[in-house]
Amino acid sequence: MRVRTRSALLTTLLLAVPVLGACSGGNDDEVRDAAEQFLADWAAGELDSAASATTDPAAATTLLGQTAEDLPGAVLSAEVGEVTVEDGGATVDWTATWALAAAPEWTYDATLRLEEGDDDWQVVAEPTLVHPELGEGQHLELDRSLPERAPITDADGNALFTPTEVVNVGVDPAQVTDLPALAAALSAATGIAADEIVAVVQAAPAGQFVPVITLRRPQFEEIRAQVFDLPGAVFPTGTQLLAPSPRFAEALLGRVGAATAELLEETAEDGVARYAAGDRLGTSGLQRAFQEQLSGTAGFTVRVVALDESIGDEGREIAAVEPVPGEPVQTPLVPAVQIAADAAVATEPRPTHLVVVRPGTGELLAVSSNEIADARSALSGRFPPGSSMKTITATALLSTGTLTPETAVPCPGTTVVDGREFENQDQFDLGTVPFAEAFAQSCNTTFIQQGMALPDGALADAAAAYGVGTDWQLPVDVFSGTVPRDSTGTTKAADTIGQGEVLMSPAQMALVVAGIASGTPAAPVEVVGAEPAGPAPAGPAPQVLEALRPMMRQVVLSGTATALADRGEVFGKTGTAEFGSNTPPDSHGWFVGYRLTGAGGPIAFAVLVEGGQSSSAAIAVTDAFLASLG
Repeated sequence: MRVRTRSALLTTLLLAVPVLGACSGGNDDEVRDAAEQFLADWAAGELDSAASATTDPAAATTLLGQTAEDLPGAVLSAEVGEVTVEDGGATVDWTATWALAAAPEWTYDATLRLEEGDDDWQVVAEPTLVHPELGEGQHLELDRSLPERAPITDADGNALFTPTEVVNVGVDPAQVTDLPALAAALSAATGIAADEIVAVVQAAPAGQFVPVITLRRPQFEEIRAQVFDLPGAVFPTGTQLLAPSPRFAEALLGRVGAATAELLEETAEDGVARYAAGDRLGTSGLQRAFQEQLSGTAGFTVRVVALDESIGDEGREIAAVEPVPGEPVQTPLVPAVQIAADAAVATEPRPTHLVVVRPGTGELLAVSSNEIADARSALSGRFPPGSSMKTITATALLSTGTLTPETAVPCPGTTVVDGREFENQDQFDLGTVPFAEAFAQSCNTTFIQQGMALPDGALADAAAAYGVGTDWQLPVDVFSGTVPRDSTGTTKAADTIGQGEVLMSPAQMALVVAGIASGTPAAPVEVVGAEPAGPAPAGPAPQVLEALRPMMRQVVLSGTATALADRGEVFGKTGTAEFGSNTPPDSHGWFVGYRLTGAGGPIAFAVLVEGGQSSSAAIAVTDAFLASLG
């Protein structure tokens, strides 16, 4: 891409230790001082001051200004070398190093000629002071060349982002006959607010294409009939690097888009831009976290060309650096699992997330959210887990050694803690039942009564055994959950059933059940071969997990998730988590579980339906996922 924009020349100067010239004497120092001052002013961007120290200030001002335009945003360092003085003239060897904006450095050797004036030495104002091959009537032309962005790959090393045809839905202001009507029609088809469309069109310079939304070709075909004949609407096509579908593991993979001012500032090094406006950069997720590795390094060519463009001079190449391709980033994502997850969350009209983890390794196999959801919440969302927390509370209770799955425990319809009444759903009352039955039927009162007897910090310790509360060091943040150690009274009671001050992300709950499934909880893995995100959690004692797993199986066989009984050997726990201030309160729906056999191998997963009101919504999504996966 050709860089032709104007920019002030930002420069710095590095001056070398003096080198002895061919002739010695006082003039050498005067010549050196004059050359160094000229270069220092040029390096500082003081072009008028630099030009005033030449034999032709007007010509020098034009020459230096043209160079600033030719090398926009470049930073100059100059190293002065040998000085030669003879017959009223002098030469000064120097080395120029240009830190080019969004390109590698360009270094070359050059020579300044100086003449002795009435009062001091002056630099000869000639094109060669910029570059030895620059002549009269010529200037420099810089062209950047970008390597193809390296791929992010799946678990098998196959590229997940590929060149994909897109349609840029936009407006040609010159063709618009009725802007409010056009905006209303485009809004109805694309979901972009009509007033926003009107505002950007009115603010656009005359003759400029105004983008509204970029769609994949299949998405555009769905609205084609609504928009194609609208006066002023135009639809140029292009190609972008895109994942297999618009929501494919978006929270993890992120997106690639045009460089924003924020990204250009974020990636600048020592005040020099690493990328340029118009570059395609990662805007989120792994695409952004591994920006430098994936994007590689731009190359460039510099040519000497005629100032008069009408001559048609193609120029003479005087410097070139080849672009360096980036390096791929491999994820543990399994497309078949991801596609099944995407299909499942799409069945639910409310915001829904599904995260799938490989038991024993912590590898993220799928990270899915439906279109209405904030995709980031799959990994970093903070939600009360409701009764899915009972997997952790049961771990704490079984770890005391005083409770087993067969221990008889009361499950009354309600229980009171410090004057606050807690109840089971619809106040169901099981009487006295084995602890495993109370777990399978999700008896809140049992877990509150038993949990209140736990030592301080026991619930937090059980959670930590699965990695909850760990500060995971990951390229894309995963919220590891919060289980307070010092809760008392009604807050402690609520914590035991996943309310109170307990918060989890879908990703962390998937890691919890993956640890139960394997017996070896693991730190999450987003990138194959990366440094561990943290120490592997210690995990509960083996006998605790041996007791807990059959309890989770009973949830599916005879408890609150029997709708999944025909989806293979599924283990799990349902959850309904109240939130907000409505009366009755709204609730999220959860199902967390694992399956050891079937397509995709051993998998652990967490499903969250925001505002699902009950776990049945999450069970339905889980059912769709397992059915699609096979």
